[in-house]
This record gives sequence, structure tokens and C-alpha cells, in this order.
Amino acid sequence: MKSLVLTTILSSVLLSSCATSPLGRNQVAFLPDEQMSQMGIQAFGELKQKTPIETSSQINNYVKCIANAIIKEVGGQWEIVVFKDDSANAFALPGSKIGVHTGILKVAQTPSQLAAVIGHEIAHVLSKHSNERASQEMLVNEGLNLTKGFLGAKGADPTVAAVLGLGAEVGILLPYSRTHESEADLYGLDLMAKAGFDPRESVQLWENMSKASGNKNSPSFLSTHPSHSNRIQDLQKRIPNAMTLYNQAKAAGKNPSCKL
Repeated sequence: MKSLVLTTILSSVLLSSCATSPLGRNQVAFLPDEQMSQMGIQAFGELKQKTPIETSSQINNYVKCIANAIIKEVGGQWEIVVFKDDSANAFALPGSKIGVHTGILKVAQTPSQLAAVIGHEIAHVLSKHSNERASQEMLVNEGLNLTKGFLGAKGADPTVAAVLGLGAEVGILLPYSRTHESEADLYGLDLMAKAGFDPRESVQLWENMSKASGNKNSPSFLSTHPSHSNRIQDLQKRIPNAMTLYNQAKAAGKNPSCKL
């Protein structure tokens, strides 16, 4: 009876929460956008309290020049903060928040390369990947709890239930995250091109990333991110389309002049 009720509830959720990503992929994201925004705002506030913020006007102006050029293409009021952190990282959160670590500037060595990073992060938010990820984890956790209860009632070996957790992580959750990363790469490429940044430099960015990581990648099937080589191949396939957007942007007079 419990199984039937849970199945009915989950089926209703799936049917009522179907969405489509900006690149046309079907999604399940059933958490309210307002709730996701509030979570992002809260998390960003906590980060600002815990992490030193870069005070250099030169660095801040440079990062915001690039970010604002992309924001003009997507709309909205976004908060941009540069964190004084040596890790090569950047992120964006629901609630229109963008964080950039100073360490990324050692890898993203040109405005267009940094635009590829920021475009990627904004693409995550616009594609509602956080909502999709949270929604999926909720569904997977409910399914695992139901299965474990069933196995326990049947007297099954408890190690089987433990393996189910690993199986779900490797088989469902991690590949889904790789899908998000790949989608953000491609959609972010379009966003940077529309803003007037050269999409071809996205390839150099990931070559720089590969060198910075010592050319080491964990096996793709156990990684939440595609390998650097796979990312580069996928970007190269989409660059012709992005170049059309880039040329249109240049013809429209979009020529961001961002200097460090």
C-alpha cells in the first residue's frame, strides 16, 4: 500500500513539474523558484561573511565589466562579488548572485576566457540546474528509502541496500551532474558570444584548466564534471554556431572593453 501511494505521488510530481531547459532538454524541477532564490541569497550571504572579499578596484572593475556585458544579454539585477581566494573557481546561485575567486584569473587569462567561465555559471542558474538537482535527489532518496524498506522486510542481505546507495550515486546522480556541466558549457558559450566575447577562447580556457590541474582527470563515469578533453571536443562542435552569434554581436557594436 505504501509503495502504491509513494508511486502515485511521485508520478504526479513528475507529470506536473516537466520543464524544458534553454537548450531543449526535458527537466524535472518541482521546487518553487522563489524558494530556490531564497536559498541562493542565504548561501551567498553566508559566503560573504566567511570569505575575504577582494578590495582592489582594478580587479573588481575588470570582473564586473565582463559579467555585466553578459548580464545585459540575460537581464535582471545580479550581485557580483570577487572573493579573495586562490582556488580557480567561480559560481552563480539562484537569486541572481555571482561569485568569482581571484584564483580563476590565473587560469582565465583574457577577458573572453573569463567570460566563458562567467557565462557557464550564469547558464547554470538560467537552466535551473540547482532546482533540477535538488528535485532529483529528493526523488532518488525517496525511492531508495522505499527499496531498502522492501529489502528489509524480505530479509535480504543488508549490504545489498548499501550498494544501492552507491549504484544510485554513480548511475543517476553523477551523470546527471555531468549533463548539467555540459549544458552550461554550451549555453554559456552562446551567452558570451552574444555579449561580444570570442567563443573560440573557451577552448584555450579549458586547455589552461587542464594544465593547471596537472593534466589529471578522474574517470568520467566517477566525475561530476566531464573530462577536459570531452569539454573541449563538445565546445569545438558548437563554436561555428557561437561564431554566428559573435559576428552578429560585433556587427551590432558590442565590443566589451574590459582590461585588468
